[in-house]
Amino acid sequence: MTINSKDISLLKHKSAAISLGPDRAPARSMLRAVGLGDDDMEKPFVAIANLASDVTPCNVHLTRIADKAKQGLWDANAVPFMFGTITISDGISMGTEGMKGSLVSREVIADSIETVCFTEGMDGLLIVAACDKNMPGAMMSMARLNIPSVFVYGGAILPGSYKGEDINIQDMFEAVGAYSKCQMSLEELIDMERVACPGEGACSGMFTANTMASAIEAMGMSVPGAASIPAVDDRNLSVAEQAGKHIYTMLEKGVKPRDIMTRNAFENAIRLVLSMGGSTNSVLHLLAIAHEAEVNLTIDDFDMLSRDTPYLTDLKPGGKYVMSDMDRSGGVQVVLKELLEAGLIHGNEMTINGKTIGENLENVKTRPDNKVIFSVPNAKSSTGGLAILKGNLAPEGAVMKVSGTSHHKHEGPAKVYDGERAAFEAVTNGDVVDGDVVIIRYEGPKGGPGMQEMLAVTGAVMGAGLGESTLLITDGRFSGATRGPMIGHVAPEAAVGGPIALVQEGDIISMDVNSRQLDVKISKEELESRGKAWKPREPNYKKGVLAKYSKLVSSASIGAVTN
Repeated sequence: MTINSKDISLLKHKSAAISLGPDRAPARSMLRAVGLGDDDMEKPFVAIANLASDVTPCNVHLTRIADKAKQGLWDANAVPFMFGTITISDGISMGTEGMKGSLVSREVIADSIETVCFTEGMDGLLIVAACDKNMPGAMMSMARLNIPSVFVYGGAILPGSYKGEDINIQDMFEAVGAYSKCQMSLEELIDMERVACPGEGACSGMFTANTMASAIEAMGMSVPGAASIPAVDDRNLSVAEQAGKHIYTMLEKGVKPRDIMTRNAFENAIRLVLSMGGSTNSVLHLLAIAHEAEVNLTIDDFDMLSRDTPYLTDLKPGGKYVMSDMDRSGGVQVVLKELLEAGLIHGNEMTINGKTIGENLENVKTRPDNKVIFSVPNAKSSTGGLAILKGNLAPEGAVMKVSGTSHHKHEGPAKVYDGERAAFEAVTNGDVVDGDVVIIRYEGPKGGPGMQEMLAVTGAVMGAGLGESTLLITDGRFSGATRGPMIGHVAPEAAVGGPIALVQEGDIISMDVNSRQLDVKISKEELESRGKAWKPREPNYKKGVLAKYSKLVSSASIGAVTN
């Protein structure tokens, strides 16, 4: 067995310390036990983080895709090592105490992938994932490790069908609100439940999973054209095989994630998200990924880019269509080409296949259909789908998805709830009426802890017919399926004494998207007086993973990172 080849050592940047040299004989003996032979010891070692799980339809099928990635790596003359890590289902835990663990799982995923790759000396990394926190967690680990890496998306679920109409999980949450108002029967609710999620794949609209898949493609970290492929489509298997081969080329050329994940690449990702009406969670996640990649990105960059990014798709939750419709209309590459031709993205940025974004788009011939995807001249709006609001209620900023509502200005009395459940019950009991501003606080990164999503309560607001007459503001966050006048990520959060903690019942709240203002209409002196009287609460959790998270986590305005 050759153990000192110069050429080999160039590719075995990390694994040479594991498998080469006489002193590594004990390690090689264990590697032989998992099936490796003499020649394999000299090949680069590549980890496959497979986030397959039975707890959610988003991930239930991923081993099928990971196996193809594994074959692609073998075919490319690399040695794949597959391992699993956790996932959770927001759609299942939504509205329960368990939802507080959702954002926490992003950090656990990133940490666990880093731990395996660091400890086992992996030269490269391929991640197969498909749910909301899987994907940013995956990208955070890639940026942190900075070894040649490729992301593979498991694809979106197809829509269900009810009474001749396409439906998805968003419709189910809104149906609960409609049922609470006696606008539909229990039998109808259960009938919808049975058909809303017809099989495997991530939630079908431009919710968080599809938003992040699209952003990762725009950033250059996945196979071009892959983000919109449905989960049941066998093209995903071909993508996975290609990904394995790209890893080997990246190893040969010494291309690492931070070579691709530049400031310009993040701007490309943000532009795409804004143009597609993507999830508010993209702000939180892209900030966190940029932090790991050591790229200077701030919450204000999202607003700056939004002001001249056209809104080019008609996707749920604010529109009519889902990701499978997007795929039939040409996919993310069509939108990227529109943005490139308008001079709105950086075409010279490198991608995982060795080509630039511009080179990858040269062969895209499909043009916008002006139904699912719009051309720049026919844009639905001249500005992007997200806005960052600031004011005395949110000095560090708050995030609003403006693509999901025409309600861009509001002034009304606050109804204050210290937690999501109380607010949900108020909406479903009829305590919230037209004109109200629902304040949900102590649900931020530290306060919840975990900044739980609030699709249950936002769905109830929309289902109750209050979506264009009320305003909801929280230091927590929303599902990508949320639509309507909802403002999240208010920072500083209530748990650290942010102004949202000082709002009192009946205070007048003013919001104006055009001026990007979010204020409570009381004097500076009154706000300061309330601040002096405020006292922090006891943490909700004093041991375990949530307690650790609460102690370490930062503000939502910088991505709720834990280091």
